[in-house]
Amino acid sequence: MAHQTSLPFHPVLSDWFAETFGEPTQVQLQAWESIGRGCHTLIAAPTGSGKTLAALLPCLNRVIQQPNKPSRRGVRIIYITPLKALNNDIHHHALRFVEQLEVRASERGEEWPGVRSEVRTGDTSPSKRAAILRNPPELLVTTPESLYLLLTSDKGRSILETVEHVIVDEIHDLAADKRGAHLSLSLERLSARCIVPPQRIGVSATQKPLRGWRGFSAVGCRMGR
Repeated sequence: MAHQTSLPFHPVLSDWFAETFGEPTQVQLQAWESIGRGCHTLIAAPTGSGKTLAALLPCLNRVIQQPNKPSRRGVRIIYITPLKALNNDIHHHALRFVEQLEVRASERGEEWPGVRSEVRTGDTSPSKRAAILRNPPELLVTTPESLYLLLTSDKGRSILETVEHVIVDEIHDLAADKRGAHLSLSLERLSARCIVPPQRIGVSATQKPLRGWRGFSAVGCRMGR
């Protein structure tokens, strides 16, 4: 039997990953270590290297290990992508992951708090937007513009005060233009509202040169907390 790397996650998460994907990639191992230390982290690696789970898995693990208290429900992870189509793709992936994890937890008889995921874009219906405000998910997948709109309302700001992780996908697509500057302002506003300033995680397949990110390599880390 091949040796399997011990993963630093809840047993249900670790077993699910090992059965589904086998051994983690080097980028995933580096990212999990960096994010686990509380660093702001940039993940820059080719397509197919598992960047989504490199960013998302340690954040989901924190949510599972430290569930929302009933008196303080709110969004814990924001996943920002520049395109609505990418939002839907990430949301569908997250839903599939969550469903598989719930099945595995049930099979093992493990205590499992569950994780809810919702998507909020310009195409989201008014009824769904209201439902998100009434009963916020742990993981919210959104666009820079929708994050800005959430931050303009009292109810929107209220459900974001619990955010602990912000993942920005396709960061190379946002970093150098006005849209990126606008997102940076929204992230500063979010940090000012949060109980603890959230950890920031950037994901990119094409960011070059990495020297532009102050010497970051495949996974770069700056202390965030």
